[in-house]
Amino acid sequence: MDNLAVLLSVIGAAAVLALLAYFVWYQLRLQRVTEVLLDAEEALDRGDVARARELAAPILARYPRLPVVQDVAADVLYANGDPLSAASLYERAMKKLGALRVAPKLVAAYAALNRAGDARRVAALAPDDPMTRLALAWSELAAVGGDRRNGNALADELARDAQLRATAAGDAMADVLEAIAAARDGDSHRARAALDRASARREELAAHDRAFIAYLAGIALLEMGAMADARAMWTTAIDAAPETIGSALARRERSHLPAE
Repeated sequence: MDNLAVLLSVIGAAAVLALLAYFVWYQLRLQRVTEVLLDAEEALDRGDVARARELAAPILARYPRLPVVQDVAADVLYANGDPLSAASLYERAMKKLGALRVAPKLVAAYAALNRAGDARRVAALAPDDPMTRLALAWSELAAVGGDRRNGNALADELARDAQLRATAAGDAMADVLEAIAAARDGDSHRARAALDRASARREELAAHDRAFIAYLAGIALLEMGAMADARAMWTTAIDAAPETIGSALARRERSHLPAE
């Protein structure tokens, strides 16, 4: 009987040690995954999309159901010009991570996909987030099925947003959205002035931001009837950062133009 008690104690202790060892191993592995994801996000911030993809792809392949992995992988896919795959991952990640963290980025993915209705639906989950308002304005002004009147109102709000305009990228973004809204209203003078202001910030922008701003500028130019200028602007976007979302969207828009 004493031997049985000793045996059970040994087995219990071994089980506890095994669980402890697994917990330590899991925490170390989770820490490593977190470090890689942070490295991927930092690469995106630098505009190094290729490096971000290189880091995120194997993590997504190994942990496809982990919400934080889905979220960061979606960031990388979107930045790399694949908003469809990004939207799918964002939708899944949002169920666990919440709308405040994910919804603004999902709005942008749906805007890029020309799905204004979906962009509007998701925007309602985090309406006060600055990125939500920015992405929704883009969607309403440019996407198929967008509410142009609401887009104009949002563009006016963003034009007066001092916090947004405190950065070169935010300032240029506000200007090109204003240009699209003005062009749709038939005010080509105001649209050109807004495009000129955005162009003046060009050298301050990272390559991926230049590509995206040029994509939106091309839409404004097309709205003004300047097809040749729009084509040239989209070519500029493609050349600025070929493997980014701005380039992908510019390439799509340019492909819809009639042959020269």
